[in-house]
Amino acid sequence: MAVAVEPRARERSENFPVALRVLPARYREPLHAAYALARRIDDVGDDPSRSPMTRLDDLDALEASLRSRGAGPALPLDPFLDLIAANRCDQTLTRMATYDDLLAYCRLSANPIGRVVLAVFGVDRPDAAALSDDVCTALQILEHCQDVAEDLRDRDRVYLPAEDLTRYGVDEPDLRAVTTSRELRRLVAAEVDRAVLLLDSGGPLVRLLTGWARVAVAGYVAGGRATADALRRCDFDVLAPDAARRQPRRRDVVRHATRLLVVRR
Repeated sequence: MAVAVEPRARERSENFPVALRVLPARYREPLHAAYALARRIDDVGDDPSRSPMTRLDDLDALEASLRSRGAGPALPLDPFLDLIAANRCDQTLTRMATYDDLLAYCRLSANPIGRVVLAVFGVDRPDAAALSDDVCTALQILEHCQDVAEDLRDRDRVYLPAEDLTRYGVDEPDLRAVTTSRELRRLVAAEVDRAVLLLDSGGPLVRLLTGWARVAVAGYVAGGRATADALRRCDFDVLAPDAARRQPRRRDVVRHATRLLVVRR
């Protein structure tokens, strides 16, 4: 299976961080390529026209192609193999029993992206990688909160942990409802708070970095904070048909990024 490159218009529709668009080409191009490859892997794993068994075969073929051809100039291979592993999980694991299960899933589905970003900027430090993992896990959890209805409707997946659904008195039919119940809002609020704590934990990565790497990572962290702002602003109404209400505002991303970048070391 050939590794295709997604159009950059797709990046705009997926809230590709504003900061990345101002980076020099030597960083911007490999990051665009990394994003395109990650989207390609997800598209193979999510293809609604193919059965889970067929998608598993497609993922095997994609992995074989990557192993033989590489991920691309300046891109490490292992993180993309982890993304393929996450998509394999998606074919059989459609519910998360515990928050720890969700974190384990994010280690395959989200954290590899941060590792790629660090590699593109030539950052090879265990402390930076650990902080990046917290940021990426937070971003993934926030995305799951935004997409509660879409994940269940289109993919039959529930990423909100079952133990938390029980704790807040939420049943799966509540996730299919037309309106967002008070219980579901409280549950999503708790998951957003968890994600923000992870952003706080990983935020020092911005101060650890220098130059364009610092700008790029500040953009990612700021995007997460702006997403949390959006979810709070709509009172965690994650089932509303107007998904735009749950999307971060560009001015909020810029505001958070500015604050991150002006903090003294």
